[in-house]
Amino acid sequence: MATSYSKYSPKGDMIWLILRPWILLPRVLYILLTLIFLLVRILFQGNSNSKSVQKNLSKYLFDVITDLGPCFIKLGQALSTRPDLVRQDWLTELTNLQDNLPPFKHKIALKIIEDELGLPANELFDDFPDEPIASASLGIVYKARKKNNNFCAVKVQRPNLYFLIRRDIVILKILATAFGSFLPLNIGVGIGEIIDEFGRALFDEIDYEQEGKNALKFADLFKSNPNVFIPKLEKDFSSKRVITTSWIDGVKLRDREILEQNNLIPSSYIRTCVISGLQQLFEYGYFHADPHPGNMFALKGGTLDNGHLAYVDFGMMDTITNSDRLTLIKAIVHLINQEYLLMAKDFQKLGFLTKEQDLEQLVEPLKEVLGGAFGAEVGNFNLKNVTDKFSKLMYSYPFRVPSRFALIIRAVVSQEGLALRLDPEFKILKIAYPYIAKKLLTDNSDEIVNILLEVVFDNEGRIQIDKLESLLNTLFKDTENINADLIPVANAGLKLIVSNKGSEVRKNLLLSLVKDDRLEFKDAEKLLILLRDTFSPLKLAKSAVQNIISPA
Repeated sequence: MATSYSKYSPKGDMIWLILRPWILLPRVLYILLTLIFLLVRILFQGNSNSKSVQKNLSKYLFDVITDLGPCFIKLGQALSTRPDLVRQDWLTELTNLQDNLPPFKHKIALKIIEDELGLPANELFDDFPDEPIASASLGIVYKARKKNNNFCAVKVQRPNLYFLIRRDIVILKILATAFGSFLPLNIGVGIGEIIDEFGRALFDEIDYEQEGKNALKFADLFKSNPNVFIPKLEKDFSSKRVITTSWIDGVKLRDREILEQNNLIPSSYIRTCVISGLQQLFEYGYFHADPHPGNMFALKGGTLDNGHLAYVDFGMMDTITNSDRLTLIKAIVHLINQEYLLMAKDFQKLGFLTKEQDLEQLVEPLKEVLGGAFGAEVGNFNLKNVTDKFSKLMYSYPFRVPSRFALIIRAVVSQEGLALRLDPEFKILKIAYPYIAKKLLTDNSDEIVNILLEVVFDNEGRIQIDKLESLLNTLFKDTENINADLIPVANAGLKLIVSNKGSEVRKNLLLSLVKDDRLEFKDAEKLLILLRDTFSPLKLAKSAVQNIISPA
């Protein structure tokens, strides 16, 4: 039986629900009363030192979110990845929102499989279990065996899901718009647009045919990456409400102790997770927007630095435009170099600030919020620390969150939260900064070369030694990275200088030797010393040996 869903329509779905007050009004009242009772209980018991009280409260919180349905479960999942925002005893219970929710009846699942795929499950599969192995917000997962004896994951969608999400997204938008001004974080006037973005993502997520296409595209992007594994889509066993993939035999990235008990190194998976996330955002422009621990598995193999990681569940994906991607790279570079006016211009271009905003007024506030986050060490940056300060800044200045960034922010925050679960001392920029620096120094695409030129040369075309030194230090000050990255950076630099693209670089280098119609060798001398110290023969030899022993 063919299943068809409409796409999310903010205006159309709002009209649909308003014309059905017998659905709208009881549901709004139920949600409000449920949230009020939850808030009252948290106010009275939230600070209790009793373990039993907190255990009961966390269980109540889980039950409330589960009872409110898929839209609220999705919001709860985002909280379940943040150990820095949620108490540990609550977090343990909220983690169950990822894949340990109450399942629906097995007979209903079998009926959906038969309706969607045309045959009963016991005829499609050699062995189909009597109960699911996992139960998530939108579906339940069975571990079935095909006739070729290979195991596969069969995800069956929850019944009546389209109606439930359509109803509750509209109500969430109504409530968020009505009470948005009372929220603790001022996200500007676009809260309704952000709910719309969330709604579009959820409607896409319940279309399992689209999820299958997403999985194929994601697998193609990472086909040359030995550290990232994507399960194979079984097209003949998939439809709108059923999706089947190869089985992943791994450990969920949920608990450090469980990983260690399986002789897996948590830090290696954090590194692969963060680097693959950066690649999605800054190279491919296509990213997994729901990277919680239930959707990521640690596989055996890999190295001390890079573990083998598997992604599953490709329902919530999103893209970032090429323009936004390049502007974000520029913003991070400006953050590295502490160029806050230029970073304010980046925010303005991305839509976080209006075109009328006087950017000069933001230099000191941005310096206070972002400059103080690093201290003496770039790696000390923590999104939670910055978010706390930034939320205050957003009340004083007209910052807003563009709706197109809602899923990007959700993905980045979830990913950092996942990393913090495995390593409370984890600092995301210890990996992100060297990644951006290496991309600028090794990527010879026109767009990246143009950004590099903006960084290294001033408006008059003269070299800025301090900026180049900052990039090299960001990449090479970590002794774990220097040997692996030294030769690639040296090779890329030589290729750029001698290539057609390098004509601008060669011209600017010559300009740097001429000041006031006279030859000036101080900058050239500084540049030669910097290059000599960075790319000494001994360091290059060590890099070559390491690349032979441990090829990337």
